[in-house]
This record gives sequence, structure tokens and C-alpha cells, in this order.
Amino acid sequence: MSNHQEISSFIWRVCDDELRGLFKPHEYGDIILPFVVLRRLDCLIEPHKDEVVKQYNELLQSGIDDPTPIIRKKTGLNFFNYSPYDLTRLKSDPNGLKINFPNYLNGYSDNVHQILENFQLDKPVEKLIKNNKLYSLIDKFTEVDLHPDKIDNHTMGSIFEELLRKFSEMSNETSGEHYTPRDIVKLLVSLVFSGDEDNLKGEGIIRSIFDPCCGTGGMITIGKEWVKENISTDVMFQLYGQELNPQTFSICKSDFLITGEDPERIKLGSSLSNDQHEDRTFDYMITNPPFGVSWKSEQSYINEESKNPLGRFSIGTPRSSDGSLLFLQHMISKMKPEGSRIGVVFNGSPLFTGDSGSGESEIRKWIIENDWLECIVSLPTNLFFNTSIPTYIWLVSNKKKKHRKGKVQLIDGSSFYTSLNRNLGSKNRKIDDEGYRKIIQFYQNFDENKYSKIFENQYFGHTKITIEQPLKENGEIVRKKDGTPKPDSKLRDYERVPLSEDIEEYYSREVEPHLPDSWIDYDKSKVGYEINFNKYFYKYTPLKSSTEIMRELEELEVQIQSNLNELK
Repeated sequence: MSNHQEISSFIWRVCDDELRGLFKPHEYGDIILPFVVLRRLDCLIEPHKDEVVKQYNELLQSGIDDPTPIIRKKTGLNFFNYSPYDLTRLKSDPNGLKINFPNYLNGYSDNVHQILENFQLDKPVEKLIKNNKLYSLIDKFTEVDLHPDKIDNHTMGSIFEELLRKFSEMSNETSGEHYTPRDIVKLLVSLVFSGDEDNLKGEGIIRSIFDPCCGTGGMITIGKEWVKENISTDVMFQLYGQELNPQTFSICKSDFLITGEDPERIKLGSSLSNDQHEDRTFDYMITNPPFGVSWKSEQSYINEESKNPLGRFSIGTPRSSDGSLLFLQHMISKMKPEGSRIGVVFNGSPLFTGDSGSGESEIRKWIIENDWLECIVSLPTNLFFNTSIPTYIWLVSNKKKKHRKGKVQLIDGSSFYTSLNRNLGSKNRKIDDEGYRKIIQFYQNFDENKYSKIFENQYFGHTKITIEQPLKENGEIVRKKDGTPKPDSKLRDYERVPLSEDIEEYYSREVEPHLPDSWIDYDKSKVGYEINFNKYFYKYTPLKSSTEIMRELEELEVQIQSNLNELK
């Protein structure tokens, strides 16, 4: 077995053979995912196993309290297991698993212990032992070789993601919360890093990549790999992330441990209410935050921070039912003064949800008026495993190139896809190579065509004005004490005046001729921003002529009559 589909299918059969009936389907991941990690670690340790056990015991006997640094130096391993066991050796004593398996887990170095703790294996293992299933489960896992020489890190990542997708489907969770399909990640990182080559070339360059919703770490890892393959092999990357889910956090940390990345840069907890990278800024930030997920459980903390003028959320907060824009505000707070680039995947809500003056509109206004919004790309529908809704990539930067300053580029990439041979949940499409190249080309060329539009920043802004009309009793205008007309709230209306237009001129042209007694209440005016993708890329489809409709009806009538004759 050498590809991720073969191994994923094998592991899935293990679930079927060993766990069905003993565990509920939504519990499978609690057992299988940590065992995949353990087998991966075992395969790496195996060539050094006997040497590590021998050295550890000798060093302890010589009076050294913590042999870890010496063993790491001698073996070159970032982690090890000093117990006499691994999954293969545990099979030699089937009756001793109750004692030997905990000894095996406890034999791992501290950095692995931190990973295993978040899997919370104690109760599932206890249940497996009680029902005589632990041995057969171990036996199955030792059939597959997960050493990096056989299964590279990219394939291993795909295995974890495929398993997570299946487990989340079984538990009715949102698989989009765990990871992003690779075709979307490839496009996202290409857009973030392409065009920034000058910042990534040269000797001794160190750059940072951060993902506040890092899942298993695939996005930041692929970002690093993309730059190495397409721009420069010399740049050194420091990868940072934070993840809310303990299982995916542990998978990410174990992958970092294995690949030589620093696992301490991956933190557990909510990026919104428990920022574990509070004092850091980053060169590049990429993420796919959960779509339409409530942040009510964190509302008190976030609302409190929003009162701080220097806080991440001081500009405003979106409605509590969707925290997507909070993650963008979080990343903007981590931009370096000398320049950073952000790529984020959103659904349609952050584009237009919220009226003028609302939290969402104020956040859009803040981003656009600071000239941080560089480009938005609309993606095909049905790209994600758990939703078919339209999605978009936002590119945000505080170091726009000169020709992009004061402008926003919109790219319609919704038609660039190929259909999959079989559905993967809601996903039945992927971004094809040609579409990928075209989108990147449109972005890099920065010119207008059928799929690319460029607008001045203020194009997306408007002033919402309140139009009042006088209250009348028996046809007479009712006036206040100061003699001014009293407004009739039932007749109150609103107009959106583009920022590019003079409000008085707009009122005189569009409102006053129809409502001569009306006036503008300037105290209620609010500036708002929204981005209406459908409006900018609207494709007019002319209505059919009456002649064409009649012809089609006549053809249908003939067909129906023919079908009826066949039934006689």
C-alpha cells in the first residue's frame, strides 16, 4: 500500500472489522486517529529502537536524571520511546496488553506525551482490552508501513484528511472545520505568494506563515512547499498555527515533530478568545475559518476586547451567528508594519451581510478605506465536502504594489472547474489546471476582461441617507415648536448614495421631483460598504420572444400527441 486512498480504505476496513458494534460510528475517530499517529511514530523509531532502550537504561543507571538530551543528540531523533515495546513487539505477549500497552505509551518522550494527552485514549483502550479487541486492532495496524520513506508527508496528510472527512460525516460534524480541499489550498497559497517573489529570494531569508485555524497543518505546510518549488529553495520558513480541536491539533503537532518543524509553534485553543500568539506578527497568514459558525460562547470576551481602542475588534463585531470576519480582524492585528499578506477563504456573508453602520459594514469600511483589500476571487460551487454554497478567496495586504494602491480587483473564477467521477459529500467539482492558471494569470496581469474587474476603493462605499416627509393631520403639515415640520415615521424612507456622488445632487435628481415636501435628515446618515459580486459579473440572458415560445409549445404538443398514440 503506497497511496493515500489504499491506506485510507485499509484503515476504514479496520474500523469495520474491529470497532463496529463496540463503538458508535462517531467514536471511531477517537481510536483510529491516535493509532495512525502511533504507527507513524513507531515506523520512524524502529531503526533506533534497541539502541534507545539500551542507552536510556544505561544513562539512568549512571545517575543521569533526564537522559533525553543525550539520546536526542546521539540518535538525531526529536522524539523516542524508551519502553521495550512498540506496536509490533506488543503482539508477542497478547495476555500482557493491560500492563504493557500503558507502559508503551508512558515510554514516549515528553513532546509525544503532550500530543497523546489530547487524544484521551485511556477510556477507549480500556474498553478495547475489556472486549479483547486491542490485540486484533494492533495486529491490523502493524500490517501497514507508515515510514516516511514509504509514505511521504504529503500522502500522510491526505490520509489524515480523508479519515477526518469520513469520521466527521459519520458524526454529522462539519468537515470544513477540519481541513480545506487541496485544490483550493493550492490556489490560495499561489495567490498569496505569487507577486511577492522579491520578498522571498536571497540568502539568509527567514519568513513566517501563520494559520489561526490550522487544523492538521496542511495549509501552512503546503504554503511552504509551494514557495520552495516555485520561488526559492533558500528561504527558511517558521510555521505557526493555532487549533481549537484537540484531535486535529495533536495530528498537526505529531506531523511537525516528524518533519522537523517546531511543534511548540502550534498552540491549542480558540484564536479569538485565547490568542496563544498574542505578541507575534507574521509575514504571511492563510486560513479557512469555519463558515457561519456562532461565536456566542466567546461573546463576553470578544465584546470586552472590542471596548479597547487598541484591541483586535475595536472597529466592530459581526453578528454572533457568524464569526468569519473576526478571524480576519485577528490576522490584520498580526500584520507587520513593514508589510504582510493575508489569504482567507470565506463564504458570501462577509461580502454583503449587514446594513450601513452594522458591525460587518464597519469592518469592510475599515479594511477598504485603509487600502488593505487587494483582490477577491469567486470560486466554483460544490468544491467543499460539507457545503455547496459559493465561496471566495480574499487577499488582504498592507504592502500593496504601486499599481494596485487605491484599487480592488475582483476575479470571477466560478466557471473554472472539472467534475469529479464520484461525489465526496457535497464536493463534486475541483478547480482544474487550466482554471488555476487562468485565475493566477488574471491576478498577475491586473487588467480588465470578462473575468477580471478593477474598481476604485470608494466604488464599494455608499452613504445611507434618511428621507423624511412631514406628518399631516387633515392635510395640514404638523410642525414642531421651532416651526420645522414634524417627520412622519410611517413615510420614512432610505436611499443609498454612492460615495462618488454628491448627496445634494443625488437628492435633487432622484428624490425631490417625486417627493417635493421631503428632506434629508443628515444626522441619521451612515457610510456603508458592501461587495455585490453578482452585480459586477451579471450576465444578461435575453428573454425568449413570443414567437419562439409558441414554436416550443407547438413542438411539445406534437411530442405529447405522439407519446399518447404510442400508448394506444
